[in-house]
Amino acid sequence: MIEWLAVNGATVLVAALVAALAALAVYVLRRDKKRGKSSCGGCCGSCPMAGSCGGRPADGTPGKR
Repeated sequence: MIEWLAVNGATVLVAALVAALAALAVYVLRRDKKRGKSSCGGCCGSCPMAGSCGGRPADGTPGKR
């Protein structure tokens, strides 16, 4: 086991770092969603989901959130 860790230590470290960053990103997104924050930039005119986004009209004008 020690020999395997010595050979693959850098790979394990990088994988753990990537997993930690992904978990942090998910945590921040969930926390922001619970607080009512949005990751939307607010420019509905160029968004392909403009017609189904948070109560905003498809024409890009700000609507109720």
